[in-house]
Amino acid sequence: MAVLYLVSLAVALTGMVMLDRRFRLFFWRDARRAAIVLLAGLVFFVAWDLSGIGLGIFFRGETSFMTGLVLAPEFPLEELFFLTLLCYLTMNLFGFLSRWSSGSTGSSAAVSRRGTGGAAR
Repeated sequence: MAVLYLVSLAVALTGMVMLDRRFRLFFWRDARRAAIVLLAGLVFFVAWDLSGIGLGIFFRGETSFMTGLVLAPEFPLEELFFLTLLCYLTMNLFGFLSRWSSGSTGSSAAVSRRGTGGAAR
């Protein structure tokens, strides 16, 4: 049970990668830009967490579902995976919404309408 939370985060991250790959949302659209954005988000949120820990605002919750490994005082290993998931989810959501708002979701209906010169309604 000690790795259940970490495994759950890894499964969720795998799902984010699969969605990104299937719909070319962020990394599969521009890997260099996505890596920079992901790294910037991680640096921001890790700094945020470390600041909160230093101010005595954030504490590590003790539970039997976590590994117990810490990267810094009050900063468990699982937090890094959670922050990565949070950033990746946001990036995929941004990729989806930017496509959806521009009308190019990649659906077959949108492709068939464009292919017929907009005659299909």
